[in-house]
Amino acid sequence: MADEKRISLRLPTDLHARLVEQARSDRRSLNSEIVHLLEAALTNAGGDDKSP
Repeated sequence: MADEKRISLRLPTDLHARLVEQARSDRRSLNSEIVHLLEAALTNAGGDDKSP
């Protein structure tokens, strides 16, 4: 666990519910689903010039 960081994250209720459902569908824990989605988003970001 030395190479992991804990964070506290506030999410809108509807987003949390969507993440829980997606995690259940993908047979992952909520944490694993969030990590998976973040890694996929960062991999595909590749110089997004639409961000502020």
